[in-house]
Amino acid sequence: MNAHAHIAPQATVKMAAVDERADIAVTAPATAAEAESSRSSRPDAGEERSEWMAGLTMSVARWAVRLSALLAGLACWHYASSTGLTLYVRFEQIPGPLKVGEALINQLQHVAFYLHIGASLRRIAISYSLAAGIGITLGLLMGRSRFIRDLIFPYVEILRPIPGVAWIPLAILLWPTEEGSIIYITFLGALFPIILNTLHGVEQTPEVLVRAAQSLGASRMCIFRHVVLPGALPSICAGLAIGMGVSWFSLLAGEIISGQYGIGYFTWNAYSIINPPDIIVGMLTIGLLGAATTALVYLITRPALAWQRKAR
Repeated sequence: MNAHAHIAPQATVKMAAVDERADIAVTAPATAAEAESSRSSRPDAGEERSEWMAGLTMSVARWAVRLSALLAGLACWHYASSTGLTLYVRFEQIPGPLKVGEALINQLQHVAFYLHIGASLRRIAISYSLAAGIGITLGLLMGRSRFIRDLIFPYVEILRPIPGVAWIPLAILLWPTEEGSIIYITFLGALFPIILNTLHGVEQTPEVLVRAAQSLGASRMCIFRHVVLPGALPSICAGLAIGMGVSWFSLLAGEIISGQYGIGYFTWNAYSIINPPDIIVGMLTIGLLGAATTALVYLITRPALAWQRKAR
């Protein structure tokens, strides 16, 4: 009787051990299945490649549309100039794309054409750099201080509507050289869009974010660096792009009146000697240079807006 009672607990222990091994055996495949399912839920290389191909296809399609639009415009221009189309606007004296292309190839073979382009780019680089530094600084100060805004904003509103051509006589009197007057006029053209866009960006910073940072004990400098400045960056970058375009308008006005070199002077000189193909060559060169420099501004400012793209 005692032997039977002694064997019974041992059997019970063995059965419990067998049940425990069975539970472990059942749990292990389940864990492996969960790992397999989680592994399969991750995007593999094939999916990433398909997404990359889809993005590439979309980019190619967009560029195809843009090139088609440019080709259609060239075709309309060629038809209007070759047939002498007159629909209130007269095209009989306008050279066609083929003549303009020949004139462009001819100019590319002369060193003077590159000197004109280099002179304009140098003036843009100097004046735009000054305008960007001063404009962003004044815009940030005006946005964060009412006193500074009340001091500077009246000057901005009075001087901003004055076109670049109207500044030429005063610039010639102010600056001892023609180069200085042209850079000054170009600087003014780029300055005001940068100031106003920077000011707008600072004003659009949500006040709730500023108060939240203050409640957490952040200093004014920390709030400015981590809240105000990132919130104003989209408007600042837009102002830099707009300022680049306006700076070309002002530069050409200065070069036409008082310059000896520059793409604006080249275009005006072609008009003076009645050379329509070179006039259009100068105009197209101005457009290409303006588009290239604006694209360069977007490229330089793009890393500063990386947080904006990630938030979408």
